[in-house]
Amino acid sequence: MSSSNKKSIALVAHDNKKQDLLDWVKFNKDILSENYLLGTGTTGSLLQEKTGLKIKKLQSGPLGGDLQMGSKISKGDIDILIFFWDPLEPQPHDPDIRALLRIVVVWNIPVACNRATADYIISSELMNSEYQKKMPNYSRYRNRLKEEI
Repeated sequence: MSSSNKKSIALVAHDNKKQDLLDWVKFNKDILSENYLLGTGTTGSLLQEKTGLKIKKLQSGPLGGDLQMGSKISKGDIDILIFFWDPLEPQPHDPDIRALLRIVVVWNIPVACNRATADYIISSELMNSEYQKKMPNYSRYRNRLKEEI
């Protein structure tokens, strides 16, 4: 993979899913090592410690890390989100989680919420090539907001 084809991959996992994500990262360590990695605080620290991969760490999710991740997505700084979230456990920062999942859809970012989807994304031919994602056109929405102000 040439450096121009490097992807910026965000790694996030809830407490009950951290081991699943760690197992996935270990299995895909060679591919992941050729990309830019970032993660929320606790997850990023765990993955870096257990795999030796260089991971830029944001705040912990409940302390604003999910919102930081969303901000990076809206600025175009993240290409892929791997977010192993726990659908069976309530989270105190659920509004932030919902906002993060919403923003990946708004900005057309591939997201994997489980290992099967993460496997499909990481094994895609698009991982090794430059990908020109289609950016949504929000000009109509933005113009409507200006008119309302």
